[in-house]
Amino acid sequence: MEIIIEEKIMAKQSLKDIIKIEYQKCASDPIHFMKKYCYIQHPVRGKIPFHLFQFQERTLTEFDKERYNIVLKSRQTGISTLVAGFSLWKMLFNSDFNILIIATKQEVAKNLVTKVRYMNDNLPTWLKQTAIEDNKLSLRYSNGSQIKATSAAGDAGRSEALSLLVFDEAAFIDKIEDIWISSQSTLSTGGSAIILSTPNGVGNFFHKTWVGAEEEENGFNTIRLHWSVHPERDQNWRDEQEKLLGLKGAAQECDCDFVSSGDTVIDPQLLMFFKETYVQEPIEKGGFDGNLWKWEYPDYNKSYMVVADVARGDSSDYSACHVFDVEQASQVAEYKGKLDTKDFGNFLVSLATDYNNALLVVENANIGWAVIQQIIDRDYKNLFYMSKDLKYVDVEHQMTNKYRREERGMVAGFSTTSKTRPLIISKLDDYFREKSCTVRSSRLIDELFTFIWTGNRAEAMKGYNDDLTMAFAIGLWVRDTALRLRQEGIDLTKQALGSIGQQTHGQGVYGGSNSLDRNPWTQKVGDNDEDLTWLIR
Repeated sequence: MEIIIEEKIMAKQSLKDIIKIEYQKCASDPIHFMKKYCYIQHPVRGKIPFHLFQFQERTLTEFDKERYNIVLKSRQTGISTLVAGFSLWKMLFNSDFNILIIATKQEVAKNLVTKVRYMNDNLPTWLKQTAIEDNKLSLRYSNGSQIKATSAAGDAGRSEALSLLVFDEAAFIDKIEDIWISSQSTLSTGGSAIILSTPNGVGNFFHKTWVGAEEEENGFNTIRLHWSVHPERDQNWRDEQEKLLGLKGAAQECDCDFVSSGDTVIDPQLLMFFKETYVQEPIEKGGFDGNLWKWEYPDYNKSYMVVADVARGDSSDYSACHVFDVEQASQVAEYKGKLDTKDFGNFLVSLATDYNNALLVVENANIGWAVIQQIIDRDYKNLFYMSKDLKYVDVEHQMTNKYRREERGMVAGFSTTSKTRPLIISKLDDYFREKSCTVRSSRLIDELFTFIWTGNRAEAMKGYNDDLTMAFAIGLWVRDTALRLRQEGIDLTKQALGSIGQQTHGQGVYGGSNSLDRNPWTQKVGDNDEDLTWLIR
């Protein structure tokens, strides 16, 4: 009945009046405009009307209402197409409306402009603006409105005043912080922004902006579009995505899950387990700056190890160390702060002394030598020395004392090289996967969430540090070496004692020749002579 009445009313109106009314409806309501006049290219069905789902209508309303929007989205929700339609609507019904699309690559940004151009080409004549520039990367109208596509660069968005800035797949754009900062002057006249992406781990610009928006710190409106908001998706679809993409890929592309996405070295789910199971507030926050956190005081029945990573010396880096309970592989204390090399050396000597003259392991790259020299000048007796051949792959003859170190080619501290770095990262991963260590520090867990693979190298995400992480990894590797040698020592002692009652004429304690030209403090192990002087330390 309503349709018949509407047709009768429209019949009494002139075509010009009808178009005027319809134009006004389109100008005031982007949902009406898109549902009735916008066409899209469907990958299977070809040219079809843009029929909006309810979640898309809600999203469109928020785009129009809020100045800054950040969209955490699942794949295949049509949000890029929705942004294209919203951009076209803004350009048609506003003069001098300037839109910039920024994506990881120019080709990706161009795709969004292509969607705008396709919708524009299929509008009725009375809705179209005259295009004075129309190419793969831009569309400009005679009313002064335009849309451009560009790849991510530090100066993108800096050149002219923007009405709308769109970041497409923002979590994957390098140096996006620089672009955002440079765009602020161009948005200062009242421009708006839409930042949309699937997640890509934690700690990046997209994640930080989303968290800041949730905590109402930055003025962004959050729009979360989980796969389940799409009416044509069900659990069978989700299960199929997991088969296609794997657990991690499906979490990133479908679940809007920051933690499970990304390229963290340690599985984020494991990090969440450690955080919920072991992390706790320290019983004491000491040191001159309050950055020495303790969870256990020294127990004189335990063996400890202090492992330190020394700051490079720039303002963004920290000196860090951990105190390990060697037997339990548990973290009992931790420091992260900014000390000069002399003070840090003195601090480490004091800390290691307090914890039962702990084995003191210091990473010796670059400025680390200055800290080690201070420790040597203080005559600390239990400094870690490393055999030169161990810089490469051999872990079978490691020593942790100074006897005959010149003869054995020993160097003070731990050397992180292109050969040893993969070994300690692998050891870190092993301990976490097997849940064989105890981590109590929230600072360390936070670092591990931003410790990622960049190509084939494990390192901190840009803008973050890995000082605590590297010190912890070194400590776990040295712990395995030290415990193995301790067991070897016990076995050798048993062998020596057991052989006393079995000696025959002409044989020594170790079953070898009593020849005076043989060093009595060496033992034949395979093809090598093993130094046993560490047994009497």
